[in-house]
Amino acid sequence: MIVVKKTLIITHINSEGPGTLGDFLISQNINVERVNFSQGEVLPKDPLEYDAIITMGGPMSVHDEDRYPFLSEEIGFLRKAIEGDVPLLGICLGAQLIARACDAWVGKANKQELGWKDVFITEDGKKDMLFQGISDVMRVFQWHEDTFDIPQGSTFLATGWDCENQAFRYRNAFALQFHVEVTREMLCQWFEGSPELGTILQGYEEIETDLITRAKTLYSNFMWLSDIRKSAWAGHDEHGRKG
Repeated sequence: MIVVKKTLIITHINSEGPGTLGDFLISQNINVERVNFSQGEVLPKDPLEYDAIITMGGPMSVHDEDRYPFLSEEIGFLRKAIEGDVPLLGICLGAQLIARACDAWVGKANKQELGWKDVFITEDGKKDMLFQGISDVMRVFQWHEDTFDIPQGSTFLATGWDCENQAFRYRNAFALQFHVEVTREMLCQWFEGSPELGTILQGYEEIETDLITRAKTLYSNFMWLSDIRKSAWAGHDEHGRKG
């Protein structure tokens, strides 16, 4: 069992919580702290206090800093985490914020992606630890209008038909444009009253077992990176000096 001292989850809106990711962390007895911007909560001062950081989705754009000042604060926070090699995972909006923290372009995609779509792991992605034990083609849930460029110096991990850039890795930071964390309850909340709900739930039920299995494998791979980092830092003081 992987035990991580402290993991931070950043949420931007109540309805886009950690889903199956939260369930996984609980099952592993991982100590989790949460910051929910929609509840007026604020980021901690130092991202280097954490063994892993996860930033979730949200309906806003990364360019909506005037309406949501916390976005600028979060980009700076994520940049510090990246510079400190803290394992970082971003989902949907969280992925776009990581791209901005890496000084990459984020803006409108050619078309909106909504619903269950296939994502294809690249040749480099197949070699990356995040996707070990996961099939080369993943059926995932998509709901976004924006996209990102792959930051300079990053590894391009996954692509799609309608939106080319689906995932990248920059140092210890992973950005996933798609949702791997969704639960049936989350989908019901997102699409309550929508005529699309029935079709979306049918798609979920068709792949539920595979979806959850793949998600757990991905989460485990990500948290393993945190364990590796802790081992590498063993014997160093808080400033990174070897004892």
